[in-house]
Amino acid sequence: MKIIFLFLALLILPSEGFCLMKALNIAATGMASQEINVSTISNNIANINTTGFKKDRAEFDDLLYETVTIAGGRSSSNTRYNVGTQIGTGSKVSAVRKEHSTGNPMITNNPFDLMINGEGFFGIILPSNEIKYTRDGSFNLDSEGNLVTRLGYKVFPGITFPQGTTTTTIGENGNVEAFLKNQIEPTNLGILPIFNFTNPVGLKSEGGNLYQITQASGPPIQQIPGQGNAGKIMQGTLESSNVSIMVEMTNLIKAQRAYEMNSKVMGVADQMLQTVNNIR
Repeated sequence: MKIIFLFLALLILPSEGFCLMKALNIAATGMASQEINVSTISNNIANINTTGFKKDRAEFDDLLYETVTIAGGRSSSNTRYNVGTQIGTGSKVSAVRKEHSTGNPMITNNPFDLMINGEGFFGIILPSNEIKYTRDGSFNLDSEGNLVTRLGYKVFPGITFPQGTTTTTIGENGNVEAFLKNQIEPTNLGILPIFNFTNPVGLKSEGGNLYQITQASGPPIQQIPGQGNAGKIMQGTLESSNVSIMVEMTNLIKAQRAYEMNSKVMGVADQMLQTVNNIR
């Protein structure tokens, strides 16, 4: 029996004795990848009720390969290998991609709740005068009549409603009008623009429903809502997150099963190493 185990060990282990160690390392990379995948899914589920939230998707790449024989290489003086032998070293998460599909509309009838029906972002002016970008259109008025976010940041380009405003109208094209008391004709306050990006998935998430430009996203392109590829503005409506709980639960089950299978591989490799170590 010991002779049989020794023979199997010689078949399994190369001269370096790393074959089973490779299996352990490969399984570990798979478990680490699925851990990030589960964290991504968890963040999606946690933000299912976040206004304008865009779900994330983990994307995977395989790691480097150890080439034992090259396809097309010499197998003898007159023949070549038709199929090569390559052994993979596992997987990794190469990116966590934002999916910028439009969420479902939620009717609020609040005149300062705005939704972009299509592509684009609102511009938000920070106290440092830096502009960030958001899909969250739950705006309000501050004590001075400025259109601001919940945190008090002004909405680009800085629209101020005069005192005595009774009703407001924000059209699909971003045109902002205010009706004052004892005034028949509305007062035009300007246009609320939409910003687009060549590569919106390259934007950096800042938290607080804000995005920051990066070299990957490209510079912001200011557009009038409804023109070109800019979405239209819907007044009295908020955009819900584009997270589907059924899709996320399905992805969570798949990630859990993948994690369990990698854990099983690690356990089997450990048992095989233990068997080899017990050979006397």
